[in-house]
Amino acid sequence: MMNTTNEKTIRICAAVLAGLLALAGPLWLGAQTAPATDTTIFKTVEEMPRFPGCEHPDSSLVARRKCAEQRLLDYIYRRIVYPAEAREQGLEGTVVITFVVEKDGSLSNAAVVRDIGGGAGAAALRLLEAMQRDGVRWIPGRQGGQPVRVQFNLPVRFKLEEPLPYAFNGRDTIYIEFDQALDFKGGAEALQAYLADRLKYPAIGNDSCRMGQVDVQLLVRADNTVGILNITDYNNLGFDFWYEAIDACTSTYGRWTPARYQGRPVNAALDVSLAFSPTAPACQTVVEQYGRASDLAEEGATLYNEEKTEEGLAKMSEALTLFPRDGKLLLLRGQAYLDLNRLEEACKDLQLARRITLVDWYNGVLQLCR
Repeated sequence: MMNTTNEKTIRICAAVLAGLLALAGPLWLGAQTAPATDTTIFKTVEEMPRFPGCEHPDSSLVARRKCAEQRLLDYIYRRIVYPAEAREQGLEGTVVITFVVEKDGSLSNAAVVRDIGGGAGAAALRLLEAMQRDGVRWIPGRQGGQPVRVQFNLPVRFKLEEPLPYAFNGRDTIYIEFDQALDFKGGAEALQAYLADRLKYPAIGNDSCRMGQVDVQLLVRADNTVGILNITDYNNLGFDFWYEAIDACTSTYGRWTPARYQGRPVNAALDVSLAFSPTAPACQTVVEQYGRASDLAEEGATLYNEEKTEEGLAKMSEALTLFPRDGKLLLLRGQAYLDLNRLEEACKDLQLARRITLVDWYNGVLQLCR
């Protein structure tokens, strides 16, 4: 789903310089003259430590160093989290952490030597914990051709930036801010009526009275062409049903007023829900049961939102008794259990929903499940 909030998003830029020429003048001292024993920690050496992954035999030392700096920057960018406290206080700036790269490439003696507050220093230190968990071993520094212990100072820049008005999906640029929103000609009711008329129930589904819901995320481009970004099949209906859903949605080509941003038409996304109901007379009982299950689920959600949690859960469970493998019902009750911190019950529902629908919304939660 597209996120349309206007809150500031966070982009984090980490500047990594092996010598810290600009930042760490006062932090770096001349080479030690003491003998290189196990307890000696050098400040500068002939060959400084570097992040791994760039040890190509044919490359020069300078090329390896530049490659290592970029890899370290990429590692930081992917993993660091801007602390909520620092974000709320609008704190920006550069944190400097120091650590020792041991002879075997492991890291020790980590500390913050420059902080901006708001938990940023701790967030930077957690990068080193992540390296340990990931099994990252640095290329150790060398003096006289031998590996030695070297102190390394790493600056990490935290910067708040205004969000872009668009996001990327493959080759498509999809706007999430508009001067004028995407609109089906005739409005939302006209779109609903058009899709209901256009959508065809696959004949193959009548044999087993298959029914359920498919959600489709449309991409309506600036030139009025229509594409499909995502399909969620809550009942494992299968390809024949997906085909009919895609056909109905893409047939809306030319029936849209594209979204506009700064006076020009732009690409935009829209979510639509399509209900499939069997047409065979023998399936009438199943159709009625599905309607009953939908009513129970809606009643349960209402009770739950009114803080009548057990009554609401009972209604959701009654709905699932009628359709125990309905992904939408499982996600509804699983989310309710999750809100109540009933993790074992939530995991059971969400794991089954994941297998049926293939949605990845709860992957982070499912990692906690046994």
